[in-house]
Amino acid sequence: MKISSKLTDYAGILIIAVVLLLVNIIASEYFARFDFTSDKRFTITEASRKLLSQVKDPILVEVYLEGDFPAGFDRLKRAIKEKLDDFAAYSDGRVQYKFTDPSQAEDAKKRNDFYLQLAQKGLQPTNLHANEDGKTIEKIIFPSALVRLADRELPVQFLKGNQSASAEQRLNQSIEGVEFELATVIQKISTTNRKRIGVIQGHRELNGTELYDIGSTLKEYYGVEKVDLQKVVDLNGFDAIIVARPDSTFSEPDKFKIDQFVVKGGNALFFLDAIKVQLDSIKPDGSLHLPTDTKLTDLLFRYGVRINADIVMDMNSAYIPLVTGYLGDKPQTQMAPWRYFPIVNFFGNHPIVKNMDALQIRFASSMDTVMALGIQKTPLFFTSNYSRIIPAPVRLSFNDARLQPKPEQYKVKNIPLAYLLEGTFQSLYTNRLAPETMTTFAFKAKDKPGKVLVVSDGDFVRNDINYTQKSTYPLGYDRFAQVQFANKDFVLNTLAYMLDNDGLILAKTKEIQIRPLDKVRMGKEKTRWQAINMVAPVALIGLFGLGWSTRRKSKFGKKRI
Repeated sequence: MKISSKLTDYAGILIIAVVLLLVNIIASEYFARFDFTSDKRFTITEASRKLLSQVKDPILVEVYLEGDFPAGFDRLKRAIKEKLDDFAAYSDGRVQYKFTDPSQAEDAKKRNDFYLQLAQKGLQPTNLHANEDGKTIEKIIFPSALVRLADRELPVQFLKGNQSASAEQRLNQSIEGVEFELATVIQKISTTNRKRIGVIQGHRELNGTELYDIGSTLKEYYGVEKVDLQKVVDLNGFDAIIVARPDSTFSEPDKFKIDQFVVKGGNALFFLDAIKVQLDSIKPDGSLHLPTDTKLTDLLFRYGVRINADIVMDMNSAYIPLVTGYLGDKPQTQMAPWRYFPIVNFFGNHPIVKNMDALQIRFASSMDTVMALGIQKTPLFFTSNYSRIIPAPVRLSFNDARLQPKPEQYKVKNIPLAYLLEGTFQSLYTNRLAPETMTTFAFKAKDKPGKVLVVSDGDFVRNDINYTQKSTYPLGYDRFAQVQFANKDFVLNTLAYMLDNDGLILAKTKEIQIRPLDKVRMGKEKTRWQAINMVAPVALIGLFGLGWSTRRKSKFGKKRI
């Protein structure tokens, strides 16, 4: 009996050892992860996995979010680390990372110099003010990272989301976007075959200085070139084109080149003004503004959208400085709401605008959709619930900012200001007399699916200029309110959606549920739960040991007569 029981024990131990050995061998050959969370927060998208499997050279991600933080930022830090662990695993270790505390310097001067270096590399600092358990925390942090490959490096900003949301919601939105932000930069820095973007010229579009910020940012990710339609035969070879606030008419040959580019599966971004207005063109006693016709109306109409000849006003708007009087010979200014500059914070249901921050709009027009077979039309952003439409001709005066608005005039809700059009586009020149350009290459009435963005604000991509210092402001920066809007992020997201065939932007659709704790109950029951957490594990282990000992005694103990 004793020999038999020993053999049974040894056999059991041997079987367990063999099973563990087999499991380790299989695990070393086949990689797998299991995510049992309801919102799949630890699962990365198939597009990200494909990208990481194609990484050939070592990539280092240096994250500057290190140190002691409040619970929210500590949660963001953990989410970044967990995602980087996944990236390292799916890339077979070629994606490496480290966390660095930028505040750990010998003295204040070296610390400030390091902060300045990070800011010059594109990392945005955040002033952290928090109060936890009666302790006030105030420090400068960098919720950012630098991604390095060989001699190249690109910044990653993790703190995103809508600033109008609560701090907890914004941090949650930032956590939702960690995978997309990391994967996008890794894709850009590791891709050698860069997509080509053509910026259309020849119709008094925005100039290089006005497009400096968006142009320099796009050049980090894409090949960007100016294209004069009158000097090229076609747009073949480009992946996307940008038409930024043209101020003169497009000839039929020029329109034909754009039309054939889109029909053949190209992507186009139109930023157009239906009425030409500039803030410095408004006269002191007011001025009348008429519609401007670039002759693109019929082209966009064929694609499924129309920009109306009007200007929208919104109760949720930016402020501009107005002269209210003079002190001696010096003008006295005061900030006043300018209803023609809506602050857009209403978005459609699309990955491009998921968790998007507010946008800066200037003299935009309303938009309508028209029938276009096979074209999906998605509105991307809207005015607020308190808007109005002023049809052309529009008389503008700075006195409008001084008047108290009448709420009954702002009854129009959520006027769409941007549409994304997707599908196989029908050529404008189908069954029409073709322009002379048509003889240079084969005409296509309908070919491959493409994507078109139409925004009814030509200034959407225009950065302001500091003429005193001969420099430019960042795109979307309101120099009067000193607030940064998300216009640049919107353009980058749109191009990522249009040009990324693998669908990395779908990582933005991930939603992580917030399950907040009851802070009042936490304060009342803190001691009790601390005691349970300390005593319960020890008690469970003791009970398990006692049960195991009792079982062995009953099984192997000698029976007394």
